[in-house]
Amino acid sequence: MILAVPGGLALHGLGGARDLPIPRELAIAGAVAALVVSFCVLALAWRTPRYDGTRTGRPAPVLLAAVVASPAWRWGWRVVGMLLFGYTAMVAIFGQDLLTNPLFGIFYVWWWVCLVPLSVLFGPVWRAISPVRTINALLARVSGNDPERGLYRYPERLGHWPAALGLFAFVWMELVYPSSTELGPVRLWCAVYVAVMLVGGALWGNVFYARADPFEVYSSLAAKLSVWGARDGRLWVRSPLANLATIVPRPGLVAVTAVLFGSTAFDSFKDSTAWVKLYQGDFVNQWRGGPTTANFLGLVGMCLLVGLIFTAATMATGVEAGTSRRTLPAAFAHSIVPIIVAYVIAHYLSYMLEGGEATLIKASDPFTTGADWFGTADWSVDFWFAYHPTLLAVIKVSAVVVGHVLGVIAAHDRSIALLPKAHQLTGQLPLLFAMVGFTAGGLYLLFSA
Repeated sequence: MILAVPGGLALHGLGGARDLPIPRELAIAGAVAALVVSFCVLALAWRTPRYDGTRTGRPAPVLLAAVVASPAWRWGWRVVGMLLFGYTAMVAIFGQDLLTNPLFGIFYVWWWVCLVPLSVLFGPVWRAISPVRTINALLARVSGNDPERGLYRYPERLGHWPAALGLFAFVWMELVYPSSTELGPVRLWCAVYVAVMLVGGALWGNVFYARADPFEVYSSLAAKLSVWGARDGRLWVRSPLANLATIVPRPGLVAVTAVLFGSTAFDSFKDSTAWVKLYQGDFVNQWRGGPTTANFLGLVGMCLLVGLIFTAATMATGVEAGTSRRTLPAAFAHSIVPIIVAYVIAHYLSYMLEGGEATLIKASDPFTTGADWFGTADWSVDFWFAYHPTLLAVIKVSAVVVGHVLGVIAAHDRSIALLPKAHQLTGQLPLLFAMVGFTAGGLYLLFSA
């Protein structure tokens, strides 16, 4: 999917190897070495679990905690969310079907990509500003009901599966659907999302949003890498890895991480020479749907590949008597979250900064009438990273390496806490090999796009 912005910028992808003036083999070898060395150090020096979100950390400053806990703070952000929702609905309904419509940037850049760094910095942003939560709360207040409790109890077996499906629906729209930059399909996608969320909230209350809203689940997972947490109803400050350990291993969690990780990997892969040749070849064009079908199968295949590799690697170990191996993938799924965040940074950094600024420029003139609502219409996109490709390369490669190292640390800590002594180290080896493969494959795609 390509979004045109002022100055002719293609708002998707990395720019490929021309942005990465570092030898590919050197980057991959260095990253793999960093993972192996990290594992060896952990094996020697880290013998007891250290990350427990229920015991570690310290209370946030009293004044800050009081502000965050106040109704004015919560409803202030709800108002911000509703204002953004109202503006988005306005440009979706009344805006022109042109790429100058800010809806496309709001949908693909602000809502999808910017949500991750904002959540890492400030906590679960989408939960704070979610307009569907706010609308549900207002409807519940009018009807005299409690928005926390719907008509029914949310089925535990559903877990995060609805969120995984919603996330896949978004990446399908972004990466597969051939009309992803037409107003009608994007508007319809948003309308269906709002309708499903409001019905789900009415039936199951706010627990539905926490477990089934694709954007809230995504934002909340990324927020586990922030320093902000909660305990006993108040704000706490603790290590991001301690926060990460508080992720509850629910059904569908592995599917959520597989969709997020696999879709980003496919986004790189679809720009590679090998895929472009297949995509444009006679073999694919003989299929019904041709390139669209190929992209769909490629996206599904990449998500399944990530999920299957991770599941097999986490289950390939000994367990305590009475413990099911089937519980292990969800128990270790939190270790994939740093990798997901790392790939968002590596894959979308330029896209986020340049596309986000371009969207802000377009937002001042939503109907292409020459207006300047927010004083940004005469701004121009800053292509700073285009003139500093080496720095961009270092940031991207470093993000991938750091994300995988954090994943190894999180998995090691969970292994010590969960696995029997005889398998605390050997049981990690399949997952380490999987992460080495993810690292090498991710960097290869990063350079090949």
